[in-house]
Amino acid sequence: MSKIDIGIKQADRVNIAEGLKRLLADSYTLYLQTHNFHWNVEGPQFRELHLMFEEHYTELALAVDEIAERIRTLDVPAPGTYKEFARLSSIEEVEGVPDGKTMVDLLTKGHEQVVKSCRDVLKLAQEADDESTAALASDRMRIHEKTAWMLRALNK
Repeated sequence: MSKIDIGIKQADRVNIAEGLKRLLADSYTLYLQTHNFHWNVEGPQFRELHLMFEEHYTELALAVDEIAERIRTLDVPAPGTYKEFARLSSIEEVEGVPDGKTMVDLLTKGHEQVVKSCRDVLKLAQEADDESTAALASDRMRIHEKTAWMLRALNK
């Protein structure tokens, strides 16, 4: 088997992958929370929120795969269990079923947290001259910033 040689030092690859693992855990936790809210939302905004949450979790499902594959591209194992995600994630699980307004607030905070995780990864990638990870983090950040903005607009 050939050794990885993509122009990024091993220590930098491992460091970047650790940041990506936290981003993956935050993204997966947000995916699960969004899917849960999609299933359980009720109230006057039911249809709007139900459909919007479906759009969000579908996008997140694609994102977690992309993030995990980038970790593997850096030759580091990607986390893939609830236990690992719970340990790595900055997003806390929600107990019970909140009302629609609270769901929107929680998801807003979740997207904002993912933006912060993206910023951390972006910094690591830029320091190591890892343009591929920087582009991924930047793209993810833009999506989560926009999603958080749209969610905040619902509860004004």
